[in-house]
Amino acid sequence: MGWVGRLFDARDTLVRILLLDLSGLGYLLFGHEAGRTPTGTQWLLAGTAFGCALVLHRRPVVSLLVQIALLVVAFRVLDDTTINQVGASWLLLEVAMSPAGRRVLWAAAGLLATVYLVFTLGNRPSSLAVPIYGLFVVVGVPVLLGLVIRTTRELSVQARRQAESESRAARADERAAIARELHDVVAHHVASMVLRVGVARHVLPDVDPRVAEVFDDVHGTGTAALADLRRLVAVLRDPSRRTDAALTAIEPGALPAALEAAVETARRAGLTVDASIAAETGSLDVVRGLAVLRLTQEALTNVAKHAGPAAHASLRVEVRDGDVVWSVADDGGGVAPGLPSGGGHGLTGMRERVEVLGGRLTAGPAAGGWRVGTVLPATQPLPAGEAA
Repeated sequence: MGWVGRLFDARDTLVRILLLDLSGLGYLLFGHEAGRTPTGTQWLLAGTAFGCALVLHRRPVVSLLVQIALLVVAFRVLDDTTINQVGASWLLLEVAMSPAGRRVLWAAAGLLATVYLVFTLGNRPSSLAVPIYGLFVVVGVPVLLGLVIRTTRELSVQARRQAESESRAARADERAAIARELHDVVAHHVASMVLRVGVARHVLPDVDPRVAEVFDDVHGTGTAALADLRRLVAVLRDPSRRTDAALTAIEPGALPAALEAAVETARRAGLTVDASIAAETGSLDVVRGLAVLRLTQEALTNVAKHAGPAAHASLRVEVRDGDVVWSVADDGGGVAPGLPSGGGHGLTGMRERVEVLGGRLTAGPAAGGWRVGTVLPATQPLPAGEAA
C-alpha cells in the first residue's frame, strides 16, 4: 500500500486535515496569479476554515456544516472561493468515510450541492456545463471516493474477522481432536488399572485392612477419573452442546462438597490438610468454581509429590467483595523447598487457567515449604477483539 493508501486508511483525520490546511496556506501564499495578493477578508475566512477543521476533526458532520456556512460567506464577499470550496468538499469526503449513516451523508451532499448551484447559477454563466462540472468536482468526487474508501475498510474488517473466526475454528477442531486422542489413550490405561485393582481385591480376600482401604481408594479414584473423561469427551463429540466441556464436571453450588472431597482424597494419600473453605464458595459461578476445584486438586497433588506424604498442607478459600482468594501452602515435609521438579505441566496449567480468568498465580518457597495462591476477580476481562 502506498503512502496515499496509508493516509486514507488512517482512522484519525487530524493528519489529513493538517495536510489540507498546509496546502491551503501554500495556495494563499504562492498560488495566486502574479500581482494578486490575498485580501484581509480572504485571510480571515481561510484562517477560520483552517482552525475549525482542526478543532472539529473528530466531528466531521459539524465541521462540514461550518465549512458550508463559510463557503456561503465566501461566495458573497470574495471573488476567489477556492479555499472554502476545497474545505467543504474535503469535509464531505470525511463524512463519506466516517461511520455516519447514509442519510446524513446524502443530506450533507444535498446541502452542499444546493449552496453551490444557487451561487454559481445566480451568476448567470454562459454555459451550464461549467456549474455542472464544478458540481461533480465539488460534490460528486468526494462522495464517490469516500464511499469507495469506506466500503473497502468494511470489507477489510469483515475479511479479517472471518479469517480470525476460521483460525479459531481450526484451532478448536485441532484441540478437540487432540483431546479425543488423549482420552482414548488415557482411558485405556486407567481402565486397565481399575480392572487390575478390582481383580486384586478379589484374589486377595484376606489382605490387611489398610491395604484393602488403599485398593478401594485407587479403584474409586480411577472409576471417577474414567467418568470425568467420558463426560468431557461426550461434550467434545457433540457440537450441539456447550463447547466448554469442563463446565459439566461440577454442578453449580457443589463446590464446597467437591473441595472437601479433594481434601479427603489428599488425606487418604497421607497428607495432613488443614482446610478453611468459606461458605460463600457455594454461590460462585461455574467457571471460577471449577477453576478453584482444579487448582486445589493440582496443588494438593503437587504437595504429595514434592513434599512427601508426611507434609502438612493448608487450603484457604475465601470470597472478598466477589473476588475469590485461594491458596495452598505446605511446610515442606522435611524437604528443602525449591521449584517443583519433574516433567509435568502442573504450574503451567494452573497459571494458564488463572490468567484466563483475569488473575495472576503466585508460586514460590514460603515458611520452609511451598505456597501457591491467586485472586480470581469477580469481573472477568473481555477478550482482545470484543473490547473495542
